[in-house]
Amino acid sequence: MVPKKWISAIVLLLLCYAGCGLCGKVLVWPCDMSHWLNLKIILEELTERGHEVTVLVSPQSFIIDYSKPSAMNFEVIPVQQNRETAEKTLDDFLDIAANVMPTLSLWQSAMKLQQFLFQITGHLKLQCESVVYNQSMMKKLQETNYNVMVIDPVLPCGELIAELLEVPFVYTLSYSMGYTLEKYCGKLPVPLSYVPVTMAALSERMTFLERVKNLMFSIFFDFWIQQYDTQLWDQFYSDALGRPTTLCEVMGKAEIWLIRTYWDFEFPRPYLPNFEFVGGLHCKPAKPLPKEMEEFVQSSGEDGIVVFSLGSMVRNLSDEKANLIASALAQIPQKVLWRYKGKKPATLGANTRLYDWIPQNDLLGHPKTKAFITHGGTNGIYEAIYHGVPMVGVPMFADQPDNIAHMKAKGAAVEVNINTMTSEDLLNALRTVINESSYKENATRLSRIQHDQPVKPLDRAVFWIEFVMRHKGAKHLRPAAHDLTWFQYHSFDVIGFLLVCAATAIFLVTKCCLFSCQKLGKTGKKKKRE
Repeated sequence: MVPKKWISAIVLLLLCYAGCGLCGKVLVWPCDMSHWLNLKIILEELTERGHEVTVLVSPQSFIIDYSKPSAMNFEVIPVQQNRETAEKTLDDFLDIAANVMPTLSLWQSAMKLQQFLFQITGHLKLQCESVVYNQSMMKKLQETNYNVMVIDPVLPCGELIAELLEVPFVYTLSYSMGYTLEKYCGKLPVPLSYVPVTMAALSERMTFLERVKNLMFSIFFDFWIQQYDTQLWDQFYSDALGRPTTLCEVMGKAEIWLIRTYWDFEFPRPYLPNFEFVGGLHCKPAKPLPKEMEEFVQSSGEDGIVVFSLGSMVRNLSDEKANLIASALAQIPQKVLWRYKGKKPATLGANTRLYDWIPQNDLLGHPKTKAFITHGGTNGIYEAIYHGVPMVGVPMFADQPDNIAHMKAKGAAVEVNINTMTSEDLLNALRTVINESSYKENATRLSRIQHDQPVKPLDRAVFWIEFVMRHKGAKHLRPAAHDLTWFQYHSFDVIGFLLVCAATAIFLVTKCCLFSCQKLGKTGKKKKRE
């Protein structure tokens, strides 16, 4: 007779085997920095569900640490570029982002961002070539038989690899410059009368002049400011695939677009069935703080604390700007935890402590937190929404002004201009969000919306990735707009046909009338003669 422990072991093995029968292989094309922090949450959930996850990673990655033990597999791209060059490129960008872009107008800031993106195009192309033209790597990827590919489209090439491997792919992004990718590659409707273009820093309820601005920004992004050097990438994709194509055409084959926002942040707008909003998927309940930090927080008493972070990309500020900020913080009764790696400001108050790193989510979830000073990054904003914390926005570049504009429109934030603000401006903004109850009430309302969902954002994101794996795509959700030319999409051919018909009818009626008049005229003259 078989012992009971052996029966239990066999049953357990059978259950594991049955579960693994639903598991698949996932290939990932990520983007570094804060984008990776968000994507990593999805990938960790996929590995916990038994899927085999492989990440294609550049050896110059800054926060994607492929050397540590992980449930994920990392395939290092053999790209020829030294670490020093990559670090210099990042430092140059951080300097532009912190010290140049905030001094520019929105469209000038967008142009400066485009210049940087075009500047690194050569490196991105080299990285892409190191994969698609690497026969041994492509053969290895081909033989692995991946079921799906998850791609962050900020860096081109992922969709090309998926096309070469004949693997369905899923996008994960917040939004592109001017909504150009979603609008032209994903065919997402963008009615400019009430949908503000990204990076225009507008709300849904626009005045006439704001609608003019929105239209001008849309034209600006469509024709002048582009996220990619499209001519270069169109040619590269055509050469790699051996047939004429475009970057946008290949991107349009994405099965699902996972948008890292939700209706607590977004303005109501039309969207397509293959677009899923999963904002806040990285948010989670707060954990206990380190002992020393908790003691500092508790020492704030009834006044509470203010959390201050300009994100992982802004490492330091000018001495003048840092002293201006520190002076304002020193005048509030709250204790301040400031993530800052630069030189200690001379005006730093006793109520403020500097940290190289802070457990931001845990601090925002602490009951003593009264306000959050943020640069407007999507991850930080969603943690503030999740925990119901009002914000003081200090946007600097890219999508940050737009993100803060959304929070201002929702009544959960006040904005200050980092380039022109005085110490008094920052102080007044802090006093406003802390002392005026409406900001806390609105932040709490957004938090309730974020929490009150039938399925959690992370579970929805994972569901759709697994859905694509199970069904080898999601073609039934793909709109027919992808198969139309631009003039068919806008019904210009139908309008033209109807105009021709109307013109023809008018012409024939006119001719008939003239002919009838001529006949009647001749008949009248004939009668007069008689």
